[in-house]
Amino acid sequence: MSLFALRDYRRLFSAQVIALFGTGLATVALGLLAYELAGPRAGAVLGTALTIKMILYVIVAPIAAAYVDRLPRRLFLVILDVVRGAVVIALPFVTEIWQIYLLIGLLQTASAAFTPTFQAVIPDIVTEEADYTRALSASQLAYTMESLLSPVLAALALTLIDFNWLFVGTAVGFAGSAVLVLSTRIPNARPNPHAGAFDRVAAGIRRFVVTPRLRGVLALNLVVASAGSIVIVNTVNYVRDRLGGSQSDVAWLLAASGAGTLIIALLLPKVLDRIAERPAMITGGFLLVLAVTGAVVIVNSATGTAAWVSTAIAWFAVGAGMALVITPTGRVLRRSVAPSGLPEVFAAQFSLSHLAWLLTYPIAGWLALQAGLSTTWIVLGALAAAGAGTALLVWPRREPVPAGAEPTQAELSDAEAAECTLIAGQCACVRPV
Repeated sequence: MSLFALRDYRRLFSAQVIALFGTGLATVALGLLAYELAGPRAGAVLGTALTIKMILYVIVAPIAAAYVDRLPRRLFLVILDVVRGAVVIALPFVTEIWQIYLLIGLLQTASAAFTPTFQAVIPDIVTEEADYTRALSASQLAYTMESLLSPVLAALALTLIDFNWLFVGTAVGFAGSAVLVLSTRIPNARPNPHAGAFDRVAAGIRRFVVTPRLRGVLALNLVVASAGSIVIVNTVNYVRDRLGGSQSDVAWLLAASGAGTLIIALLLPKVLDRIAERPAMITGGFLLVLAVTGAVVIVNSATGTAAWVSTAIAWFAVGAGMALVITPTGRVLRRSVAPSGLPEVFAAQFSLSHLAWLLTYPIAGWLALQAGLSTTWIVLGALAAAGAGTALLVWPRREPVPAGAEPTQAELSDAEAAECTLIAGQCACVRPV
């Protein structure tokens, strides 16, 4: 309640929820549009569009973060919402495949600039650590609820209207998001110390390279993408072709993964009040490895009811593991850099995490087509295990907190506070992470 008592956060969160549900409707509509234009080639069209999205997210986000401190952030976010609304309202009028690619490119360019800017705004509005953790959990909850409810809302709407009207609903969502952002007091970014354009773009990625805990986050990004791509890409073919299930069965199995994410997102804030981020995130990484290992066993041996039940459990574990890794990530980023560097680091995480998905999506889709699900999941499981093991090795239990990003005394126990020491000529605190 203390979190949502913050007027500006409440409005920003509402803007996020409205835009997310609009995007969810557009996702359903885009698939139907691709099928209308391409028929049997619809999957290839959507796969290409997804690849375009990932490439743009990897490239555009750090560039946007490098220059965002030169712009009023509130106006920048509003303009990006307007651009996204204009693009989706144009989608019902396309007649050629290349037009889909062009509009999706514009849409995802705006989204790639919007998301890291939005994420970097939150810690400037929600300044208390406990509330910020709850804000991260609320954001994860919003993403989860969108993935669960948007297809249902779209299905209900399609019983009454043509799918093109879903794009109109998306445009209305972006318009509502823009109005809410415009009504919010958003402080402009602090001046960025990196003057050169290349330095500004590279600063966030450089921070990941030199900071041990961020190298751990980078490795865990690969674990999340490896396990998540199995659920996102392979569930449909696994349910329909291997288990002989229906479209509704696909939805229920995806809901099992969403339920795992939802439950952990609700429980984790109180857990993080008592333990540090590292054990929670490392546990999530190895839970994902265990879930993928279970999926490999299931696809090779389980049949009938046992296959359904065991797969639902594995998918639930994937959702829970992803939430354990993703939800605390913002806290780790925040304590790893001074406030002026937050936009760069959030943008770097945004791009680097999507780079992991850019690697695993083609494996899950194209390798499954050529070699089958079992081989594909073994490969993705090996990537997940490599990522989890790397995170365990490179993320030390005790690590200096950079000057300018130290936790407050209230965040440290008496024993931890006593361990403040002089590091590289500056006062920094060493604490379990």
